[in-house]
Amino acid sequence: MIKIIAEFFVKTENVDEAVKFAKELVAETVKEAGCIAYNLFADNTDNTHIVIVEEWESQEVLDIHSASPHFSRLVPAIATLCEKEPAVRTYTKLA
Repeated sequence: MIKIIAEFFVKTENVDEAVKFAKELVAETVKEAGCIAYNLFADNTDNTHIVIVEEWESQEVLDIHSASPHFSRLVPAIATLCEKEPAVRTYTKLA
């Protein structure tokens, strides 16, 4: 299993639009084969910090997701609304 934590640091004036795009990304992604979980969170103390926590069955299905039309369209759209580059970390389950 692979877990991804993707953090977006959105400009204050763009929060609503970024969340709209992120919700669309979640809605499309949860339909994908191999997606165990795909959840959107907002920081409780900073609404400009949104996080997507993902779980995937394998690197293969994650690669397919990363090449999907909705990912290719929505992730760059969210990134343009941010004040700095998104932080994406990938983890492999050990136990």
